[in-house]
Amino acid sequence: MDFDRFRSTLTAAFPPRGLPAPLAALWHEARGDWSRAHGIVAAERTKAAARVHAYLHRKEGDSSNADYWYARARAERPRGSFEKEWEALARSLLSG
Repeated sequence: MDFDRFRSTLTAAFPPRGLPAPLAALWHEARGDWSRAHGIVAAERTKAAARVHAYLHRKEGDSSNADYWYARARAERPRGSFEKEWEALARSLLSG
């Protein structure tokens, strides 16, 4: 699936079947369900899940928790907008 197709699924009632956990979390967060997104990545132990976990805490406003997860993902906290970070994450995970 490419990015434009993934983004177009945000109008559906459910995420596409078979999405990896980090992408499923991004899908739910984009639809306003931060708690569900967080629950998905909190149960995972991959670098990709840690990266999405960091994004979620940054968006929540919990910088120290976000920084912990960015460190776990071996990534620096972006300085740009949440929208740009979400898109970069989705594109990266989809090209994965």
